Amino acid sequence: MKPLVKGITWYTVLVGIGLVIAAPVLWMASTSVKSNSDATTVPPSFLPRETSTGGYQTVLTAESQTPVLRWFLNSLLAASLHGLLVLIVASAAAYALARMEFRGRRALFAIIVATLFVPPFALLIPNYLIVDKLGWLDTITALVVPGAASAFGVFFLRQFFLSLPAELEEAAELDGANRFQIFTRVVLPLSKPALATLAVLSFLTNWNDFLWPIYVLFSPQRLTLPPGLNNLQSAYTTDYPTIMAGAVLASVPVLVLFMIAQRYIIEGVSRSGLKG
Repeated sequence: MKPLVKGITWYTVLVGIGLVIAAPVLWMASTSVKSNSDATTVPPSFLPRETSTGGYQTVLTAESQTPVLRWFLNSLLAASLHGLLVLIVASAAAYALARMEFRGRRALFAIIVATLFVPPFALLIPNYLIVDKLGWLDTITALVVPGAASAFGVFFLRQFFLSLPAELEEAAELDGANRFQIFTRVVLPLSKPALATLAVLSFLTNWNDFLWPIYVLFSPQRLTLPPGLNNLQSAYTTDYPTIMAGAVLASVPVLVLFMIAQRYIIEGVSRSGLKG
């Protein structure tokens, strides 16, 4: 009987924690389909008394200074390209640090890891000056390229590559495969969990970035969702359904991406720390 009671207790605790975590998201979704008067009623109600899609209509048809749908597409493009570029750069660097022997390899890896302790704000002005010199201001490129050489990505993938059996690469080398073929045909296919995890993390980092786009993007049509939703809040200060509709739109790709990749994320995180 005790195991049954213990199991029920644990499930109750986990369900309670899940509800606490999900409550803000559910409240956001509920408010997005309320009327403006219903959203400001005191005391507030969780379920809408009258359902309205006015917030979504405003968000999806807004033009001029608040083109939310355009911001959504800008964010989706920038985050997707950034995630892809991070995978290309980090995987190549991580494989070299994990498997290739060269002088200064350990020192180079130590320097890369040390950059993780540098506050991102310290790099804001140098990155801005570089982007300005390259003529990338007010373009999607300014959101994609900076940060593509991810120190965390290199560290994460290196740990995963070290957990892979070296015998597989040796067998491929005996079959006549060169280093690039081993990397692309043996190592990368076996690293799908880690690659998927890093892709999701890189996508989310870029998707949620608020400060950097404010510095490098100036045109309303080129903004991404985080700074754009701030403008939306300024434009519709008391229109909570519209604000929440924009937030729901911003959260949908994140939830879909996590549901698709959660199996790979769990496997990638669990395996990347097996060997140092």
